[in-house]
Amino acid sequence: MTQEKIPLAGVIGSPIAHSKSPQLHRHWLRHYGLPGYYIPMDVSADDLATVIHALPRAGFVGANITVPHKEAIMEIADLATDRATLIGAANTLKFRSDGKIHADNTDGYGFIENLRQGAPDWDPKAGPAAVLGAGGAARAVVAALLDAGVPEILIANRTRVRAEVLQKDFGTRLKVVEWVQAGNMIEDAATVVNTTSLGMMGMPALRVPLDGLQRGATVTDLVYAPLQTRFLQTAEEMGCVTVDGLGMLLHQAVPGFERWFGTRPEVDAAARAAILR
Repeated sequence: MTQEKIPLAGVIGSPIAHSKSPQLHRHWLRHYGLPGYYIPMDVSADDLATVIHALPRAGFVGANITVPHKEAIMEIADLATDRATLIGAANTLKFRSDGKIHADNTDGYGFIENLRQGAPDWDPKAGPAAVLGAGGAARAVVAALLDAGVPEILIANRTRVRAEVLQKDFGTRLKVVEWVQAGNMIEDAATVVNTTSLGMMGMPALRVPLDGLQRGATVTDLVYAPLQTRFLQTAEEMGCVTVDGLGMLLHQAVPGFERWFGTRPEVDAAARAAILR
């Protein structure tokens, strides 16, 4: 009597012990009664290509990719979606039956879906967006905001040249602002996003003046540890609509889970609780 192989997936990074993704995927597998396993894998940069090419032979149907491998994986994958190519990084792999490795970036999707769930009245066309930071996460956020119809993005980064690279890559709807002027930048913004690690546990505080925030603006922080950052606390006190960063982690996982295990999972209170345990 033959049985189908149990699908395997996981998350690859270094370090990886802190990742919440295994908790989330295991919750969904249990909740939907699906066969499968999702495991964390600590893989060095030197071993990345070797490990990736070996996984399909071990029964893996795909994998998530996280820091520091999101850019390097683009050189290993055989195919990439347009959005992964535009962002220059991938976080989701599908090992196809024809042997090819397909790379996608679902971070921007997760960001927008989190905004729409956490702030149902959010209108991307209501005015400019202000983005703090210009790293890999910012690239995904900028691409998603532009695709959603935000008319203009004001972007500030502590190292200006990184923001200028984004402006070059994404076009004239981006305007670079000096980091010291970031407080002024948010005055006209209908959407404000912190993509930096500032304010995260163990990191320096985000010291951008927030007194210029518009009442009613939508403010979100990609940091989710702590869940309610000082940035979000201040924005809430000033009458803004705030959205924490945990939902982005949840929503970005949805497309991969569906591709690997055949069921589209729901991002609900139980999924959030699974991550927070």
